[in-house]
Amino acid sequence: MSTATKPKHIGRNISRIRELRGMKQEALAVAMGVSQQSVSNMENSENLEDDKILEVAKALGVTSEAVKNFSEEAVINYFNFYDNSSSQGNNIGAFGTTNCTFNPLDKLVEAYEENKKLYERLVQAEKDKAAYLEKLFKDK
Repeated sequence: MSTATKPKHIGRNISRIRELRGMKQEALAVAMGVSQQSVSNMENSENLEDDKILEVAKALGVTSEAVKNFSEEAVINYFNFYDNSSSQGNNIGAFGTTNCTFNPLDKLVEAYEENKKLYERLVQAEKDKAAYLEKLFKDK
């Protein structure tokens, strides 16, 4: 079993976040002060320099960690739609006009960090268990 993970395609992450924000490449280009072709080139790039990721993240209104660690599955789990336009403040579904009361990508990064810590603790517990069992067998 391989523990190596496939590296994230930063350009695809940028594209998906931009789409989720309802933004066209032209709008992102204007927000960044670059051409639409530059945005297209970034979205086709597997890797970008950290300063460029930070610039894109600011224009998209998210953190650079959200761009780097974006995951479709986690976003679906953390999307909470809330309609601020009505006096009742009704929660509405994904197909209505919505305003998020929090940044779902920030929630995604928080969940990622928590899961990463949990995974590391579980791996360490398994290593400790294996070392203990090896010691038991050697003592016999």
